[in-house]
Amino acid sequence: MIDRDFCEFLEYEMCKVFEHSNNDEIKWFWCDGVLTDQPDIYYSQKFVNDNRQVKLKAFIGNDGQTEYELTLKFGNKALSRYTRNLDIKECVPNADKQNWFDIDTKRNKIEIQLD
Repeated sequence: MIDRDFCEFLEYEMCKVFEHSNNDEIKWFWCDGVLTDQPDIYYSQKFVNDNRQVKLKAFIGNDGQTEYELTLKFGNKALSRYTRNLDIKECVPNADKQNWFDIDTKRNKIEIQLD
């Protein structure tokens, strides 16, 4: 379920991944919040199963206040767990890996790939 608890977890994991980044542009970024900003239907099991992704809003940057469109993409494990109402926190890759997110600081977009 994508709820406040998951959003807070994702916020802290994003801060860790920025800190571990080799990219000097984002190394000092931090995240000051992740929010669901779509109607609840867009976070339903059916919607996620059909689309394999959801849109969220994240506040990222050197001051943590720049609004970003966050696309959360579901891998097979995350999709399976989500459709069975199981916790998907364990599907967020380790912060020391750099291949599970893509950030575009010019367009204020970030994509996160869950396992």
